[in-house]
Amino acid sequence: MIHKLLVLSCLILSFTIALCMIRAIKGPSAADRLIAINVIGTKTILLISMISFIFKETYFIDVVLVYALISFVASIVISNFIEKAGGKSQ
Repeated sequence: MIHKLLVLSCLILSFTIALCMIRAIKGPSAADRLIAINVIGTKTILLISMISFIFKETYFIDVVLVYALISFVASIVISNFIEKAGGKSQ
């Protein structure tokens, strides 16, 4: 029962990631795009963690940690770029 629930949650999470990708593409400002990309990164981390739990594989947790670090550094770099551009880059 829990296995089916986790698979269903992974499917719903994947759908919401796709919706966030649409927002990242259509976002009216650079800040909106940055927030959408951060949400995509967070949801991807959660999705990989859930898949790790479903498959009972622990090496996916290492992948999650590396992905989280890369996502954090990318967010900082993009935020600095937006700040230097005055928040007007599209």
